[in-house]
Amino acid sequence: MSVSPIAARHKGFNRAEIVDQNFTEFVQHWNGDVRAKPRDNDPILPGSALDARGFRELLESQLISRHLDLMARVLRVQNKVFYTIGSSGHEGNAMIARLTRHTDPAFLHYRSGGFMAERFRKLPDMDPVMDSALSFAASKDDPASGGRHKVWGSKPLWVLPQTSTIASHLPKALGTAVAIEQARRIGHQLPIPDDSIAICSFGDASSNHATAQTAFNAASWTAYQKLPAPVLFVCEDNGIGISVKTPSGWVANNFQHRPDLDYFFADGLDLAEGYAQVQRAVDHCRNTRRPTFLHLKTTRVMGHAGTDFEIEWRSIEELVTVEASDPLLRSAAIALASGLYTKDALLALNDTLRKRCFAAAEEADRRPKIERLDDVMAPLAPYTPAKVKAEAERADYNDRRVAVFGGEEKLPEKQPPRHLAIQINHALHDVMAKYPETLLFGEDVAQKGGVYTVTKGLQKAFKGSRVFNTLLDETVILGLAQGYANMGMLPIPEIQYLAYFHNACDQIRGEAASLQFFSNDQYRNPLVMRVASLGYQRGFGGHFHNDNSIAPLRDIPGLVVGCPSRGDDAATMLRTMMALSKVDGRVCAYLEPIALYMTKDLYDAGDGQWQFVYPAPGEAMPLGEGRVYDDKADDLVIFTFGNGVPMALRSARVIEKELGWKTRVVDLRWLAPLNDAFIAAQAKNAKRILVLDEGRKSAGVGEGVITAIVEAGYGSTPLERVVGADTYTPLAGAAFLVLPGDADVVAAAKKLASRK
Repeated sequence: MSVSPIAARHKGFNRAEIVDQNFTEFVQHWNGDVRAKPRDNDPILPGSALDARGFRELLESQLISRHLDLMARVLRVQNKVFYTIGSSGHEGNAMIARLTRHTDPAFLHYRSGGFMAERFRKLPDMDPVMDSALSFAASKDDPASGGRHKVWGSKPLWVLPQTSTIASHLPKALGTAVAIEQARRIGHQLPIPDDSIAICSFGDASSNHATAQTAFNAASWTAYQKLPAPVLFVCEDNGIGISVKTPSGWVANNFQHRPDLDYFFADGLDLAEGYAQVQRAVDHCRNTRRPTFLHLKTTRVMGHAGTDFEIEWRSIEELVTVEASDPLLRSAAIALASGLYTKDALLALNDTLRKRCFAAAEEADRRPKIERLDDVMAPLAPYTPAKVKAEAERADYNDRRVAVFGGEEKLPEKQPPRHLAIQINHALHDVMAKYPETLLFGEDVAQKGGVYTVTKGLQKAFKGSRVFNTLLDETVILGLAQGYANMGMLPIPEIQYLAYFHNACDQIRGEAASLQFFSNDQYRNPLVMRVASLGYQRGFGGHFHNDNSIAPLRDIPGLVVGCPSRGDDAATMLRTMMALSKVDGRVCAYLEPIALYMTKDLYDAGDGQWQFVYPAPGEAMPLGEGRVYDDKADDLVIFTFGNGVPMALRSARVIEKELGWKTRVVDLRWLAPLNDAFIAAQAKNAKRILVLDEGRKSAGVGEGVITAIVEAGYGSTPLERVVGADTYTPLAGAAFLVLPGDADVVAAAKKLASRK
């Protein structure tokens, strides 16, 4: 059944008003044949898989979505609504919501008003109109985000709030699908049914993004190996991305024949026709457990957002043609032709829902907004110190430890002092024994045991279902981590080098670390990301293996960043990070200094003074707690971390010999959040201060340390900074020209001594 274009209006008219008027005029002027009114279980049209009851509810969901869009456009100019990217033309995605379960985790495109309105039907006493209006109004009462952003989300409905606009949510959707199946292999109890699928929607323009492509590739890579990955990728193809048109036929041509990514097409503009097509895709994904690509035909009416005046860059003829393809016109035709609605009844329904949406918006505007900074930040970085301490020090798993380490006498705390790499390895065995839901994965971590053998023996101890290699793609590694976290597991992803993290930074910045904030702490992504980090690595060169850029991590709100310099600290820090993730859902970055992995000596060859006894269970390092060497010394206080700690200790000997100063060395250990109070306390009685930061001069950790010192009122204390150069790290011996060394520390001390 085709729909004829409505007569063109004057191009100066508000296109949203015209789209709204089109529906009314279409219904008023419709003159097709009318069938006998169907019963609830009858097909809405002959041959359709959609029954009359289903159509009636889908139509209502479509109209709710449309009137929320129209409401947003009207009330935005009154400053009562703060978001106008709408779902108009995409209302057919309501079919996906109807044909899936409310326990199928959904990661949604921002044009998902129809989906949400329909999914709200899955549980009693839920109101899609009021909940959405509160979100549009940025009300503190918004049940999705607490007024922090306009997001489609719901904890009871398993819709994880997204702010993604460029497909950055696809990797974690795939990760969630993989996690659903992984849970069975490790005996983990899922929070959702075992046969759930993950749903992920996005636009045709976003399908071209590198992050999307990496998710599609990883999905195919997984299926190729006969590993289940029940993710339903829904490409809502409206043919345009803001103002850039997608070439006709591109999505089908690009995805229809991809190996191990099963392609289905559905007409999202026609409920009667598209319903069975969507059902085939959903059933295929659920039954085969294979990644499935649903190409949903949609259109976009009313522009990208309220600020997009399409008439300025599209012809009136083109706009009229697009508006004539409005799926609500097709739904109106079905409603009338089927006999389910009369013209008056359909217009009355439309008017009722319009009034309901506007009334909800006015009520939402009267609700409280966020007015305090503390309220804004409350869900960002939850921290319950007493509970974290208790969890980090919990040691009720001795039988599992004994089994993992091969006997009571082989427990690591009963062994001689060892270096950093061995102690991290022991700590990983320990936490994996403690937490059966923990998974460790990344490139080369399994049979090989990692590039530096830090994960050696873990796969043998915990089998391939808990310790495994991934494809070479950091974005996917971090997407998998989020998926496992979504399903209640405790992932420990490894990023092989710090420089490689930058390839996938947005998976932490824009996704993992933001979820608590944008869901008002209803959803969490507990994970501990291990990263081989920093410089000074000899014989294995260049920038990508000696990256000292910590700034991108420290800039991520809510992220915990720690960097141990010695083996015992590595173990107690890891225990605390696991507890932070387990108890408070925190995302943590555990930076392992590569150059210290095998370091055994401190001052002289063979002295063994950089090897330490493994701390027994029950010992943990509180978040923010630093380590102080010679806490009574006050002639010079050196603040540092990582490789800087043994460097500072060596330099302190020289400084005492040459200047007669007693030097206190302060190992920060925790780099984000910096413990300003601890830094201030150490600076308080210092006669001189030296900040040793192996990172770059600009945006390094040292800047934060100096700021804490100055803000505490100790800015008049003579101070010097020793820091890396603002450059990439070169190859071979030239690398040590750009990084601080022992001689630089001593020279800085002498510079302080020369001051009057």
